Amino acid sequence: MRLRTPLALFGAALLVVVGPPLLSTGSGSGTGTQIPGLRFMVPNTPGGGYDITARTAAKNAEDAGLTHGIEVFNLPGAGGTVGVTRLAAEHGNGKLAMSMGLGVVGAVHTNNSPTTLADTTPIARLTEEQDIVVVAKDSPYETIGQLLTAWKKDPGKIPVGGGSSPGGPDHLAPMLMAKAAGIAPQRVNYVPFDGGGELLASILGNKVGFGVSGVGEYLDQIEAGELRLLAVTGPKRVPGLDAPTLREAGLDTDFTNWRGIVAPPGLSGAERDKLIGLVSELHDSPQWRDSMKKNGWDDAFLTGDDFGDFLDAQDRRVATVLKELGL
Repeated sequence: MRLRTPLALFGAALLVVVGPPLLSTGSGSGTGTQIPGLRFMVPNTPGGGYDITARTAAKNAEDAGLTHGIEVFNLPGAGGTVGVTRLAAEHGNGKLAMSMGLGVVGAVHTNNSPTTLADTTPIARLTEEQDIVVVAKDSPYETIGQLLTAWKKDPGKIPVGGGSSPGGPDHLAPMLMAKAAGIAPQRVNYVPFDGGGELLASILGNKVGFGVSGVGEYLDQIEAGELRLLAVTGPKRVPGLDAPTLREAGLDTDFTNWRGIVAPPGLSGAERDKLIGLVSELHDSPQWRDSMKKNGWDDAFLTGDDFGDFLDAQDRRVATVLKELGL
């Protein structure tokens, strides 16, 4: 099997659902999107991709007049599975939702979590984005080619940091890079962090040889010159970023990540539909479109049962990829 096959498994279904059109008034009161007391859980530390997505979505929804007073809070731990367990315990709570993505799918496997995403209510997949390969501004690696040469020479001496637990996107991307470069994934010295915020400090302090994270997480640091961008992991270059794809660097692989929203189990049909309606109106808002462009996110909207089917497929595919990598 060619290496690109497992990546295709991840990326094939990453398209987004289009919700109902946004009313010209921009007021959620007329569309039934107002959910007083809505809370948005982030299952990792501040500054990571789930955190940025949740806070951006909350602000955009309020700016568009769809709902008001959304509380965003962080509950990190075990790659997101602490958040999954908490969410599952909030049976029937229609005023709670959780930001999540591929990393949580992987963490459920690698942490042997008794509570899984099958114990939640799927609301929507929001975005797809590429990962990026970055180093500190004073790193000896100025190109992806230089990094790969050194990495292949002695993989264990160049730790790679990622903002997700084993099985998550920031872990799978460098493992697939390694395999494409002829490095046994078991020889990779992967250092997990609980989100991109924790990872950033270690990259800047040269505590890891390089870092892998979502493109939207470190744009400010790249633009400020604090981080050097070496490559993007997707099938094409990211507009506005001067970095080659992995394939351009000679690696027969590519990789994309996705993020979405789930809610507690046991919601009534009306509660589930109201959350889906809110997110659908958000998806169509100019505020959200501007945020996607600013953060380098691709639209991948999918709601309700279709998102649930996607989650089931992703769960099976993560297990397959981990097995293929010998992990």
